Amino acid sequence: MRRTAAVRRTAASAAALAGALLLAGCGSGDDGAADLSVSGAYMPQPVSDMAAGFLTVANDGGAADRLTSVTSDVAGSVTLHETVGTSMREAASLEVPAHGRLVFRSGGSHLMFEMLKRKPKQGETVDVELHFAESGTVKVAIPVKPATYRPADGH
Repeated sequence: MRRTAAVRRTAASAAALAGALLLAGCGSGDDGAADLSVSGAYMPQPVSDMAAGFLTVANDGGAADRLTSVTSDVAGSVTLHETVGTSMREAASLEVPAHGRLVFRSGGSHLMFEMLKRKPKQGETVDVELHFAESGTVKVAIPVKPATYRPADGH
């Protein structure tokens, strides 16, 4: 009988250890770091020497990050703009909350491409680099859409 009880305790301990190891290996990826992805990017075809850009940055990670700047070889500068109430203002950086999104959309926050070196045409893409405080640089190819383009999802 003693041997059977000892075997059961050993088996139970081994099962508990295996379960703990399995749970540790199956974490949610929520390791306290940002986990960024970009979707829904577009630029309406510019009609002047300026253009707007729209996209969504999703953060599936457990820590917030900040978009600190955007660069593109198509423009002299790219600035971040946010809409507060009914007014637009330039922002030094914008937060991407943990488990949240930073949405640039028509009528809201957006990227402003200033001093265009050339006017991108519908069907082309504009390469940009999004610079984040913690996550580094994310490269995005933004498709150029018609000047009147409005996405179906309202973004």
